[in-house]
Amino acid sequence: MVQVSFSPPFAPPAQAVSQLRQSGFAVLAPADVARWIGCGLDALMALNADWAALPPDDFLKDGGRYRRRRHACFVVQGGDVRQVPHRAHWQPVEYNALHGGMERWFAPMEPATVTRPVWRQLLAALAGVSDAVFAGAAAPVPWFVEAHQFRIDTTDGIGRPTPEGAHRDGVDLVAVFLVARVGIKGGETRVFEAAGPHGQRFTLTEPWSLLLLDDARMVHESTPIQPLAEGGHRDTLVVTCRRGNFQGADRVAFDANQGAQ
Repeated sequence: MVQVSFSPPFAPPAQAVSQLRQSGFAVLAPADVARWIGCGLDALMALNADWAALPPDDFLKDGGRYRRRRHACFVVQGGDVRQVPHRAHWQPVEYNALHGGMERWFAPMEPATVTRPVWRQLLAALAGVSDAVFAGAAAPVPWFVEAHQFRIDTTDGIGRPTPEGAHRDGVDLVAVFLVARVGIKGGETRVFEAAGPHGQRFTLTEPWSLLLLDDARMVHESTPIQPLAEGGHRDTLVVTCRRGNFQGADRVAFDANQGAQ
């Protein structure tokens, strides 16, 4: 059976803000992502090796063994990026029917990853677009940022990038970077209006291509992957930006003035 694949609707970096405002999402090609962040594409590609040793996600409620991940949290305001003490990832069931309502303590991201200059440039760029699209303020506001490194593998024959199905995350901005795609089929990205009839489907295939989403307006999912070769997997970096505080901050105490860790 022939698998149909739709190309991503890439936009120039200068149109990312207007695309987000108009359509609720924007997609950038890898070279444009690097220019937008203010680095070379080689600096982003140098991060790829950090996905090779991700530990298993021990919280999958569907019994699967296909997901590995690390997690870290930051407060970003303008160009200032501060990592905060490691904390649980928490979502309400309204946004994650499968894993909502539970504190999930994932392994922290490695210091070698989050101390790279390109990492801080990446977070600052996402805070900048969040300021432009959501804040409506003359000065940059604090963004409560969660970063997730994912590897979805096909060891058991199928891997599910979004086992919870089509969903929203309960934040302002969602950024999905495709880091690598090796020996697989599937993994189509689907975005839909949360309160309208329109949607789009496409497959991210190029390392460090980027999907930006207005989470309040758009529902998203990625379809399951299957192996084309032994060791097939799909690596992504998902970064969310939220105003006010981290999701679940009333459950997991957090003081915005705490020092970096």
